[in-house]
Amino acid sequence: MRTETDLLGKKEISDEVYWGIHTQRAAENFHVTGHRVAGSLVRAVVQVKKAACEANKELGFLDHARADAVLKACDDLLDGNLMDQFPLDPLQGGAGTSLNMNVNEVVANRALEFLGRPRGSYEFIHPLEDVNRHQSTNDVFPTAVKIAAIVQLRHLSARVEALQNALQRKEKEFTGCVTVGHTELQEAVPMTLGTQFSAFSEAAARDRWRIFKCEERLRQVNIGGTAVGTGLCAPREYIFLVIEKLRALTGLNICRGENVADQTANTDCFVEVSGILKAHACNLIKIANDLRLLNLLNDIRLPSVQAGSSIMPGKVNPVICESVIQAAVLAQACDMMVTESVARASLQINEFLPLLSWALLRMMSVLGNADEMLAGYVEQIRSGPHSGEQSLNSTAVITAFVPVVGYKKAEELVHRFETQSDQSLREFLEEEFGAECVGQVLSPESLTALGFVPGQYRTQEES
Repeated sequence: MRTETDLLGKKEISDEVYWGIHTQRAAENFHVTGHRVAGSLVRAVVQVKKAACEANKELGFLDHARADAVLKACDDLLDGNLMDQFPLDPLQGGAGTSLNMNVNEVVANRALEFLGRPRGSYEFIHPLEDVNRHQSTNDVFPTAVKIAAIVQLRHLSARVEALQNALQRKEKEFTGCVTVGHTELQEAVPMTLGTQFSAFSEAAARDRWRIFKCEERLRQVNIGGTAVGTGLCAPREYIFLVIEKLRALTGLNICRGENVADQTANTDCFVEVSGILKAHACNLIKIANDLRLLNLLNDIRLPSVQAGSSIMPGKVNPVICESVIQAAVLAQACDMMVTESVARASLQINEFLPLLSWALLRMMSVLGNADEMLAGYVEQIRSGPHSGEQSLNSTAVITAFVPVVGYKKAEELVHRFETQSDQSLREFLEEEFGAECVGQVLSPESLTALGFVPGQYRTQEES
C-alpha cells in the first residue's frame, strides 16, 4: 500500500493499481449503473492529455524528461494497455472531474514507472501539476466527448452503409416479384417486393447521409478555455497551439470554437446529433417490424437462426428483428437522456456531461450493432409463397385495372368475383380483359412505373 493526500486528507492506495487518491474516492462514491466509462471516451481523454503535453513541451512549460515520460505513458494507453485501470461508473458527479483525474493519475504513475520511480512519487511527475497542466475538466471532458462521438459516428455511418447495401441488393433481387401492398394492415394494391425493399433502402440512405453530415456539429471544441471558457490560467500561446496538436493527433478536422465560453456553457449540439440518431432508430423499428409482418403474410421468408420455443416444436421466431427493435427503443431512451442532460446544464458548464456522454456513446454503439446484425439477416431473406404468381389470388390486384375500366366497373368486378366466380382470379381477369391485357397491367414494369399513359392498355374487345 501507499499513502496519498488530497484536500480531504490521507488515504491508503493499493500499490497494484495505477490510479490515485482522487480515483479511489470516486470509485468508492459512485455505484450507479454497474458499468464503466466507455473505453472510447477514456481514449479521447488520453488524446487530449497527449496534445496538451506536446504543446507544453514545445513551449517550454514542461521539461523534456517529464514531458517525454508523459507522452510515452499516453502512447502506452493509446495502444490499449492498462484499460483495466479506469474503474469509474459513468454516472459520476462533478461534470467529469473524476474521469479527468483518473486519467491524470494513471498517466502520471505510468510515466513514473518509465522513469524508474515508484507509483505515487508525484514530486517527480504530478497528476495535476504536470499531466493536467493548463487544463480544466471543463475543457478536457467536453472536448473528449466530441472526439469520441465523432469517431463512433464514423463507425456507425459505415454500418448504416452496409445495411443500406444489403437492402439495395434485395431490392434488385426482388425487382420482378409481384406482391400486394398493404395500407392500414389491409390488402391495398399490387406492387413488387423490390419496391417495398426500395423504401427500406432509401430510409437507410437518408440515415447514412444525416449521420455523415452531423459530424460537423461536433467539430468545434473548447480545449484551451479552461474552467469557464475564458482561458484563465492558460498561456495564450498554449491555447493557440494545443488545438493544432490535438487536430494532428486525432486526424479529425476539429477547431476551437470562436466563442469558447459558449462552447463550455452550451451543449445543444449534442441534442441535434442525438435527434438524428433517434431518427435512425425510428427507421430501424419500422424496417424490422415490416419484415416481421411480411414474413407473417408469407410475402418473404426470414432466415431461421434459432429454435423459437421451449414448448412448441418446430416454431421459429423473427428474433433478429425483435432484437433490433429493442435496441432502437433503447436508443430512443438514450436520446431522452441526452436531451435532459443538455437542458439541465447551469450557467457556465454542463455538470451532467457524464450522463450525456454515456447515453450518446451507448446510443451509437447499440445502433451500430443493430445495423450490423440486421444487415447480415437481410442478406438471407428469400421471397415467400404469397409473392409472385400467388399474389394474384388477391382481389387487391383489380385496383390496377381502374385505368382500364374505371372505379365503378372495377368495384363490380370485385363483387362478381367474390360472389359468383369459381375460377382463379387470373382466369377471371383474362376472361374479362384478355390474357395480353392482364399480362400488361400486372407486369412488374407497369406496377412500378410512375403512373400510366392513356391508351396504354388494350382489352381483348378493343383488340
